[in-house]
Amino acid sequence: MTPRADAKNRDRASMLVLPTELTHAVAPACSRMLTQALRAESGGKAVCDASALVRFDSSALAVLLDCRREALAAGKTFAVARLPEKLRELATLYGVAELLPSDA
Repeated sequence: MTPRADAKNRDRASMLVLPTELTHAVAPACSRMLTQALRAESGGKAVCDASALVRFDSSALAVLLDCRREALAAGKTFAVARLPEKLRELATLYGVAELLPSDA
C-alpha cells in the first residue's frame, strides 16, 4: 500500500449503526455484531450512529463503551453521531459522557 493510499484509508470512517432498541436483552448480540463490523473495516475512524435509538437503557452505554474500547485497541478514533439527549444525560449521570465524543 502506498503512503497516500494508507493515509486515505486511515481517514475513512467506519459507520456503525445502532438499532432502534438497545436494552439489556439485546445488548450482548448487538455488541458482538458491532465488534465484528468494526474489525472488518479498515478505516482509521469508527463512528456509531445512534439516531435510530428509540428504546434503550444503560446497556446502550455499555455497548458504546465496548465499541470505543475495540476501536481504540484497533488504533482507530471513536465518536458517536446523533446520540439521543436522554442517553447523553444518562452518560453524564454515570460519568462517562466524555468517553463518547460527538461526531460533529
